[in-house]
Amino acid sequence: MKKLYKGIHKFQGSYFKKEKVFFKRLSKKQTPEVLFITCSDSRIDPNLVTQSSPGELFIVRNVGNIIPPYDAIKDKNSVAAAIEFAVLMLKVTDIIVCGHSNCGAMEALYKDERELTNMPHLKDWLKLAAPVKDIVLKYYSMIQSEARQRITEEENVLCQLHNIQTYPFVQEALNAGVLHLHGWYYNIGTGRIYYYNSSEDVFELISEQSMKGDK
Repeated sequence: MKKLYKGIHKFQGSYFKKEKVFFKRLSKKQTPEVLFITCSDSRIDPNLVTQSSPGELFIVRNVGNIIPPYDAIKDKNSVAAAIEFAVLMLKVTDIIVCGHSNCGAMEALYKDERELTNMPHLKDWLKLAAPVKDIVLKYYSMIQSEARQRITEEENVLCQLHNIQTYPFVQEALNAGVLHLHGWYYNIGTGRIYYYNSSEDVFELISEQSMKGDK
């Protein structure tokens, strides 16, 4: 905790002090254009990897960057609430679902359920990603180890892109052309980020060349 306290003092005495006007303006309202949905993993920092500033990304983080299908959790669904707020109130123009390498949640899909007995909330949450495991076991049954892990992580991104389209207001915005979906995969060890190219059905490296012409 001492490190965090020191960081707070450093932030207030240096960065914040230099950017007082910016933060004063930011305190009035937020106008992000992007809803960024990613994993709770401590190694993932959306603002860092995109080099974006406070106020530019509306960020949702949870275990496994999972998006429950519409009405999947009828009682309390904070992910759905965030999506509603971002799309209907903030009017974001883009939604990014970003998975990552070495994802513990995706690895846990293959564990014996008995290993998660003392973590009932986690076990129930991961059941939402069960279709991902089913897809991998059905179409990639011969692939093992690290290769299967990455395939699972990428398939999870595609599954969540499908799930978010089950929200009527999201589908409506997509049909109207005012909202766009993006699937990303972040490799922590290399720093590389890949985007899902739906026309080729493949994840391709994001580079200046590949992104030419993108809005």
